[in-house]
Amino acid sequence: MIFEKENINTLDSKGEVLLSILSSLAQDESRSISESSTWGIRRRFEQGKLHINHTKFLGYDKDGDGNLVINEKQAKIVRRIYKEFLDGKGANRIAKDLERDGVPNWHGKAKWYEGSIRKMLTNEKYKGDALLQKTYTVDFLSKKRADNTGQVPQYYVEDSHPAIIDKEMWEAVQLEMERRRDFALEYGIQKLEYATTGNPFAGRVICGSCGRIFGRKVWNSTDERLRRIIWRCNGKYPAKGQKGCESKHIDDGVLYQAFVNVFNTLVENKGYFLDKWQGLLESDNALVRYKAKQFIRIFKEANRINEFDESLYFALVEKVTVYNGKRLIVSLLDGTELECEI
Repeated sequence: MIFEKENINTLDSKGEVLLSILSSLAQDESRSISESSTWGIRRRFEQGKLHINHTKFLGYDKDGDGNLVINEKQAKIVRRIYKEFLDGKGANRIAKDLERDGVPNWHGKAKWYEGSIRKMLTNEKYKGDALLQKTYTVDFLSKKRADNTGQVPQYYVEDSHPAIIDKEMWEAVQLEMERRRDFALEYGIQKLEYATTGNPFAGRVICGSCGRIFGRKVWNSTDERLRRIIWRCNGKYPAKGQKGCESKHIDDGVLYQAFVNVFNTLVENKGYFLDKWQGLLESDNALVRYKAKQFIRIFKEANRINEFDESLYFALVEKVTVYNGKRLIVSLLDGTELECEI
């Protein structure tokens, strides 16, 4: 190859040397430009100035001066996601519901992913703060970026821009995510938020004898009338050589009715419980305060129910513990535990 401007012929030994020298100079110049650019960005970070790509940042636009401003149409979607999470939905279920309702994402398409929802729920920028330099450029040639786990300084700026989510609600979401992780770890649940619309008790029915999770089973029969859905301890039939749990199974309908009974008990004694929840408003824990407000809002005007209400169940119940198939205790998210006879 012949480069006419530089008068270099790659078949000539002198040309090969010149090409190597020029390549080295070009690479050094690229490195110098990259370092200068990085230096400028980090100085702006030190001064608390944001450097954010808002095109993939749902809820915000930039004004003429480059400042973040709330996109109210998109902000409604963000508020919906945070509220539904605190109402008991998981990230996967929220994503499916958004797609079902045709809600557009930052690209304008009704396509949502569980991972994207989780990132939104943990993004401090939605409460008006900003953690700068979460990632950094590993190599100036490949422009490859990696998560910053201490390789370069990070800067946290409070109230750097208008908030979509108030700080108390944002903190409550972080505590709720932590509570769900701890719950899954305590009971050996591999996947968070098992419960779905068609199976609201998945991952939430606990054996009072051995502490393991109950699983839903179907007893089939040639006679459709005898077909039953039951819940049985997953430790009932362990691996060979291990002792199985002696707890008894319960019918699926018992769990649904138990929630109805518990809800009606709360309604019948709402005066006592409203006072209790009012006291929880003084808690130092943001999640406790949020759930207390939610419980007060639900029960202030609540009446008895005759059928299972899925939205109420997810908002109120943490778990159901079954004791030998004879009685169960429904644990609510405010710490209340109510016993039901089977």
